[in-house]
Amino acid sequence: MSTQDRKRQHAALVFNPIKVDEKRLRTALKAGSKKHGWAAPKFYETTVEDAGQEATRTAIDEGAAAVLVAGGDGTVRAVSEAIAGTDVPLAIVPSGTGNLFARNLDLPLTDPERMIDAVFAGMTHPVDIGWAHLTREDGSTAEHAFVVLAGMGLDAAMIANTNSNLKKQVGWVAYVDGAARSLPGAKPFRTVYQIDDRRLHSVKVQSVLFANCGALPAGIALVPDASIDDGVLDVAVIQPTGPFGWLGVWRHIWWDNSVLRRTRAGRRVLELRGKDTSIRYLRGTAAEAAMTEPTSIELDGDEFGEAVRIRCRIDKGGLLLVLPEGHDISRF
Repeated sequence: MSTQDRKRQHAALVFNPIKVDEKRLRTALKAGSKKHGWAAPKFYETTVEDAGQEATRTAIDEGAAAVLVAGGDGTVRAVSEAIAGTDVPLAIVPSGTGNLFARNLDLPLTDPERMIDAVFAGMTHPVDIGWAHLTREDGSTAEHAFVVLAGMGLDAAMIANTNSNLKKQVGWVAYVDGAARSLPGAKPFRTVYQIDDRRLHSVKVQSVLFANCGALPAGIALVPDASIDDGVLDVAVIQPTGPFGWLGVWRHIWWDNSVLRRTRAGRRVLELRGKDTSIRYLRGTAAEAAMTEPTSIELDGDEFGEAVRIRCRIDKGGLLLVLPEGHDISRF
C-alpha cells in the first residue's frame, strides 16, 4: 500500500463510555494512527438506544479501514453483528467484566495498547459468527448475532436475575449470585429440537445452549469441543435429573470438561465411566428448537426476552478479526 493510501485511511473506535478508559484509548489510537501514517481516527460512542450496531454502520459508511470495539460482551456482540460480512477487520479491545469472546480468542485482557497496535502492525484471521432467529409468541421475528453463545431456559433466567450493581463490583462472579436466585424456582420445560434438519427430538430440559465457542473464565470449558473457526455449531442440551442433578452438571462442566479431558489419563477415565446424561453435546451447522411456552433467551450474556422458537446457525468466517502479530490460532 502506498504512503498516500495509508494517509487517506483511518481507524474507527466504537466504545461504551461507561465501560472504558476513554482518554487512554483515544490517546493510544491517535498515537498509533500518527506513528503508522494513517489519517486521524474517528470515535463513536454507544448509547442506551444504540448498543453499537448503528455506530458501526456509520463508521463503515464513513470509510473506516478498521473498526475497534471497546466495551462489555454486549457491545462486542452488537458491533460484530453490524460488521459481519463486510470484510472490514474488527479489533477487540477487552474492556468489560466478562470479556468472554476475548478470552476464547486468548487476547491480552489488560493491555489495550497491544490490541490497538495490532490494527496497524498485526494480522487478520477469519472466525465464525453465530446467528439466532427468534420467533415471539405474537408471531413477530427478529435475527441477532452472537459471538460466544445463545441460550434458552435457565441460563437466560440466571442472567436476568444477576444483580447489575454486583456485576460492576465483582465481574463475572456475580453470575453465581444469579444462579443462586434462579435455581430454586427452576423448572424443566418441553422442547422439540433438531440438528441440521434431521430427526426431531422431544425432551424436557433446563437449558439448551448454542455455542460458537465454549470457554468461560477460570479455565472452565462449558462446551469443550467448540471451535471458533470450524464452521460448526455446538449444542449443549442440559438435563439434570434427580435431587443431585445439578451437582452432576457442575461436575461434568468443571471436573470432566475442564480437568480430566486435558490429559490422556483423564480421557481414559471418562471412557471407562460411561455416558453422562446430565449434558448431551451435539454438533451441526444449524439447529432449531420449538418450545411449548415462551422461554427466556440470552445472547452473549444479554437478555433478549422470550421466544417460542429459536433457530441458530453458524456463518463460517463471517468475521475478520485483527490479532497481534504471531498470535497463536492453533487453539481456536
